[in-house]
Amino acid sequence: MNKLELIDLMTGVKSSKKTYYTELKKTVDQLKKKNMQLEIMNDITKNMNMDIDIQEILRNVIAKLKQLITFDDSHFVILYEEEPALLHICPNGHCELELEIDSNNPLHPFQGFSSALKDKQPIQVEVKRLPDFPEKERLLSLEIEALLLVPLYGKSKKIGIWTFGRKNKKTWHKDELDFLEQLSNQLALTLENAQLYKEVLHSKQEWEDTFKAVEDMIIVFDHKGTVYQSNDSARDFSDLVPLIEKSQNLIQDTFSFNKPGFQEILLQHDTILEMHAYPIQNKEHQVYGVIAYYKNVTERRQMEVQLLHAGKLGAIGEMAAGIAHELNSPLTAILGNSQILLRKTPQDNLDYMLLNDIKICGDRCRQIVKSLLTFSRQDEYRFHYYSINEAIHQVLNLLKFQLGKKQISLHLSLQEDLPFIKGSQPQIEQIIINLLLNAKDALDESSPSEKSISITTYSEDKFMVVQVTDNGTGIEKERLPFIFHPFHTTKDREKGTGLGLSVSLGIAKDHGGKIDVLSKSGQGSTFFLRLPLQAEEERR
Repeated sequence: MNKLELIDLMTGVKSSKKTYYTELKKTVDQLKKKNMQLEIMNDITKNMNMDIDIQEILRNVIAKLKQLITFDDSHFVILYEEEPALLHICPNGHCELELEIDSNNPLHPFQGFSSALKDKQPIQVEVKRLPDFPEKERLLSLEIEALLLVPLYGKSKKIGIWTFGRKNKKTWHKDELDFLEQLSNQLALTLENAQLYKEVLHSKQEWEDTFKAVEDMIIVFDHKGTVYQSNDSARDFSDLVPLIEKSQNLIQDTFSFNKPGFQEILLQHDTILEMHAYPIQNKEHQVYGVIAYYKNVTERRQMEVQLLHAGKLGAIGEMAAGIAHELNSPLTAILGNSQILLRKTPQDNLDYMLLNDIKICGDRCRQIVKSLLTFSRQDEYRFHYYSINEAIHQVLNLLKFQLGKKQISLHLSLQEDLPFIKGSQPQIEQIIINLLLNAKDALDESSPSEKSISITTYSEDKFMVVQVTDNGTGIEKERLPFIFHPFHTTKDREKGTGLGLSVSLGIAKDHGGKIDVLSKSGQGSTFFLRLPLQAEEERR
């Protein structure tokens, strides 16, 4: 040993350097380890209030955790509605595996796991001593001898178990256990938040799906009466802007009085909506919004009026039939006596002309009564072959007096050789009556020098056509698409219900036909009733 070595030995410089650098390295390693621990904790914490992918978080945590702690296998037993599901993380990546659950022991076959959850602290178990379960074979194939079971508890419930497997029975250091316990607590909170977030999302999605699925309109208003939210039916409604405007009074009343409200809203084209308004309250029972529910009851109201109208028509038909039968008796006497007197009275006698007038008027009354009976008879829905020209004459027997009283001239141009068509003559007569009465009303509202209605019949392609033309007020272009809609009318309440053309079109369609119209405002209208012609062999 030379002099320098002796000095070093005596002073202990080398020994001090060795101790110093050893301690320094140890401190640096501890700092690195601590930094890694903080980094892992930070990765979990920063995702607590985000829409997170649990699988991705766990993979990242496991990857960093392997740099701090030695383990050969790790997986999670996550509780779903108190039943465990195995979620693999390492070393095979993630997959979900449903377990066979024993009703007597929800955590069976992980019997050791229940102890860890019960005691709320990590415990270590030997794999070979565990009962058979789906993971045991895999763990033994990896030569995993011991499992560390770390319970996962959230704020309000148990989440599951986090396991760490090692190939030897080496005990776990207290520092490792302390860190894993802290980490498991933080991870449990994240998992709990993730589950709660998914539940909220699921509930929100269910509510939105229900909100969208409702066919009636739903609109949510804020305190200013502005639309906050609406479903698809409301957004697709064509008259949404005027609807919202007409809803404002009820919305404000609902805010002011904190009570549900109701009103009916009438929009253009005679659309009727029932509106129900309900206040939305917070925990302090303060109204911060209003839900408005709209139901389109136009068709229902139309059906109600149609039923009422049909009932009235039925009553009128029965009354007309009764009156017609009652009139037949005095008419028989009038006609019979007038004929007897005519036979006894010479034609050059002054009374002959008066008696002849009585007979002619009696015949006319009998024809009117016959038309009333035909129109009101109960077999009107039976189809048979009839002449369209005869149907027109039957109608004119009923309406000639009304048209003449209004000083309306009637022009007929009926094709003589038209074939018979099959259908319900009384129903077709009803169409013609409606068309003539509409023409009469249009002429009442106009002031031409000569009021006239023309009726023309002819065949066209495979249809028989009845054309009714008037020189009345005509129909505005924007109103033409709606004239066949039920209850669409320009007449006063005393003059019509708006059902005439709608019912007429329905009858025409039942017969395989259709009704068309040509009209200009101030230039009169022409309606075309087209009924199908039968083939020659069908008419035989």
